[in-house]
Amino acid sequence: MHRSAPRLTRILACAAVPVMLVVAGCSSDSDSGKDKASSSSPAPDATKTEAKVADARFAALPDPCKSITAKTVKSLVPAAKDKKGTQGRSSDTAARGSCSWNGLDDNGVKGSQYRWLDTGFTRFASDQALGSGADRAGDDLTKQIDKVKATEGAKKLVTAPVSGIGEQATLITYDLEKTSEDFRYATIVARTGNVVVTLTYNGAGYAGSKTPSAEKITAGARMGARDAVAAVTTANETPKTSASPDAPKTSGKPSAKASGKAAE
Repeated sequence: MHRSAPRLTRILACAAVPVMLVVAGCSSDSDSGKDKASSSSPAPDATKTEAKVADARFAALPDPCKSITAKTVKSLVPAAKDKKGTQGRSSDTAARGSCSWNGLDDNGVKGSQYRWLDTGFTRFASDQALGSGADRAGDDLTKQIDKVKATEGAKKLVTAPVSGIGEQATLITYDLEKTSEDFRYATIVARTGNVVVTLTYNGAGYAGSKTPSAEKITAGARMGARDAVAAVTTANETPKTSASPDAPKTSGKPSAKASGKAAE
């Protein structure tokens, strides 16, 4: 009896060893699994960001009343009341502006010819949430075209694409009766970069004078639109730096001293 007690103790101790090893082994496998899971999980990419929208091409608008050359104004509105134009109101001249000219060329008993010219500019900045300036201008171009096409009372309305004026351009022509006279209209809506240019030219004959032809009004609108689009580019050109006033001036002629040496 006394000998069996120590033997029982040894048996219990040996039996406990595998249990501890099993527990330790399970614990080790579990940790290893976690490590593997952790290592296989992709780490978040802190450098990944949303693609940046393209920068706007133009940062400024031209003076609307100087956007049409004096030569063009004289040709399209020969009897303009104010040859410098009448500038439209704007709460933000960096984003939008307009100017118009009008006048009645009175030819006495031969009748009179009325002309009206208007040009407007809208500039769109690039915005991460709203899109690039060019895309936003493209959306506005469509809206402006639809607005012109919806002119109340317009007759014989025709829409056609125009080439050679900005990156996109559309011509809308129509007739409209006002003050009991038939007016002929031509509007060109163009996009250059992130700027939308809308130019309208119209005319009418009074006191028996004939209404100007659609060809003449259309040609005038094209002329004015080309001026307006070109003015946007000019307004954003970097001015050329003049030579420093302190820079030494040289002439093409050699100095007397140098000439003397050469002669020798």
